[in-house]
Amino acid sequence: MEQLQEKSIVFPNLDITLYDVGDHVDIFGFPVMYYGIIIAVGMLLAGFVILREGRRVGFSEDDLLDVLLWGIVCGIIGARVYYVVFAWDRYSDNLFSIFNIREGGLAIYGGMIGCLLAVIVVAARRKLEFFALADCIILGVPIGQAFGRWGNFFNREAFGGYTNGLLAMRLPVSAVRQDDAVTSEMMDHLITENGIRWIQVHPTFLYESMWSCVVFLILYFIIRRKKKWDGEVFFWYLLLYGSGRFLIEALRTDQLLLPYLGLPVSQCLSALLVTVSIAIIVYNSLLTKDVRF
Repeated sequence: MEQLQEKSIVFPNLDITLYDVGDHVDIFGFPVMYYGIIIAVGMLLAGFVILREGRRVGFSEDDLLDVLLWGIVCGIIGARVYYVVFAWDRYSDNLFSIFNIREGGLAIYGGMIGCLLAVIVVAARRKLEFFALADCIILGVPIGQAFGRWGNFFNREAFGGYTNGLLAMRLPVSAVRQDDAVTSEMMDHLITENGIRWIQVHPTFLYESMWSCVVFLILYFIIRRKKKWDGEVFFWYLLLYGSGRFLIEALRTDQLLLPYLGLPVSQCLSALLVTVSIAIIVYNSLLTKDVRF
């Protein structure tokens, strides 16, 4: 049997041990991070779903490709800017590190904001109905998120506090990317095996990946039963994803915090999106006499 090592990841209560989990692959001597590969594949999967749904509802392929191109570019920029702004202490002494996304540091909410701005601009420029387009685009988002979250797995990041639950995950302390994500509670439950110190944590990246799959299925159901108003799928996504993210974010130990207030940025934004979405869904459902939850 293989021996546990610094690259191992263990799910003890599932009796699963992954002995050699690297974070990159060498191509012609150049290291290509799995994080980037997985994010790229997630974008491709999202794009496939968006193109298929867009053609189904009558958007032209040119319009959709324009949205996808600018949405990807603006989404990556937005994801990085959002992360850097709220984690400025990590970059203020080395500004060039801002451009090194190979090490991680992309925030989903920032990507969503960047992509949303791109959709608004493209919709206005091509004279497309924004909310009809948003309903189409948003269907692919949870698929991209569900797959893309696994980049955090290979980077040993975006995990939660200590747990001994069914899905508990063990990581070597030396492999954790952010030292400040390791809490005193984790150290109190430190496990030493084969000379390696292990922490046992909530795999919050996995929780969010699973929840994103659920969100996609619910959105697909809404579409199949025929939506009643443009924007319905979009606001249901914000409500569903925001609800799950609010709860999952509470478990994480690497939260981005609002300056001076010290509140988790993603939780605050999630609460706002959920509140606004509920109000809009109820209002429009009353107009259509179709209140269903």
